[in-house]
Amino acid sequence: MRSFYIIATVFSSFCVITGLIWDICWHLSIGRDGLLSPPHLIIYLGAVVAGLFSGYEILRKTFRGSADEKAGSVRIWGFFYSSLGALFCVWGALAMLTSAPFDDWWHNTYGLDVKILSPPHTVLILGIIGIQFGAMISVIAVKNQFSFRVKNKFENTSSDTTLFWLFSLSAGFLLTIWYTLLSEELGRMESHHSRFYIFGASAFPLLLMAVGKAVKHRWTVTAVTCVYTALMLGTLWIIPLFPAEPKLGPILNHFDHYQPFAFPLLLVMPALAIDLLRHQFAFLNDWMLTPVLASAFLVIFFIVQWYTGAFLMESPYARNWVFGSSSWYFGNDPNWEFRYKFAPWMLESTPELIKGLAVAWVCCLISTRIGLAWGNWMHKIQR
Repeated sequence: MRSFYIIATVFSSFCVITGLIWDICWHLSIGRDGLLSPPHLIIYLGAVVAGLFSGYEILRKTFRGSADEKAGSVRIWGFFYSSLGALFCVWGALAMLTSAPFDDWWHNTYGLDVKILSPPHTVLILGIIGIQFGAMISVIAVKNQFSFRVKNKFENTSSDTTLFWLFSLSAGFLLTIWYTLLSEELGRMESHHSRFYIFGASAFPLLLMAVGKAVKHRWTVTAVTCVYTALMLGTLWIIPLFPAEPKLGPILNHFDHYQPFAFPLLLVMPALAIDLLRHQFAFLNDWMLTPVLASAFLVIFFIVQWYTGAFLMESPYARNWVFGSSSWYFGNDPNWEFRYKFAPWMLESTPELIKGLAVAWVCCLISTRIGLAWGNWMHKIQR
């Protein structure tokens, strides 16, 4: 039953992030969507699955759990027994389901929006993060218990490998919502401004270092970023296959299929370096490891995204289904002069860029150190 519960929470995490990306594409391609639109139903399905399975797990442990199960659980209100992951999943499901009527009321009251961080969307995203974080630490708790049993030869290593990939999936889905939350600051148009690297250096090391510390595997960070990349590419390539056309005016850009979300950041490149350096400098403590990992992340992230951003922005070879650079909101003028080149306000002088990158490095140091500490905490989770 425990393994079925873990798979259910990872599945719910997959539903909510794919539904959310589809919902963004719906806003870009069609406009206002209803309370029960298909992408909303996928999101609600994830919330319901997470809420029901986690709620059942809490009730099962409370009323039918063994003494050992209760001893290994978190006690709530002095009566209920639960894993930490199930608590986050229940909270996330309640927040997500609450956001649905709130979002509908918001649209009916204030009209259209294409902002990801509107108030109801913020409640929704916090709920999604709750479910995805709950799914991830549910897997970590089981994996930590299995690692102890494998170490003491109570279990075989095949189950541990399965749990590693379930963890990679759950953490990759969390990384995807992490990116989605900041995607308005991390688009290709912002890739030649230091603000792009300040946001990236503040956000991503925090999660990547944490997952690398939480699960002792040589390629943990790379595996997590591969899941993120695969999910982003899958939605980029599959969703535009389906017909869609704008339903609300003003319509300046006409098309008959979905507009895709975004080409993924190439986080897999700094992730490879992080995994190699973590292994190479495993003898260092976290304080000494922090500048090594932070510097490697920022240097590789900057080089890769600078040239990738230029390619996606200006190259005609990026305006196809593979890279999706021709994607354009239906309300925007398709003949805008800066659609395929950097506008002056998207660029900085060299001194301004260097100053901004210095700020990004400081942010990266802080994010990396907090991430390592967070990962140490997750590595100890047993409940």
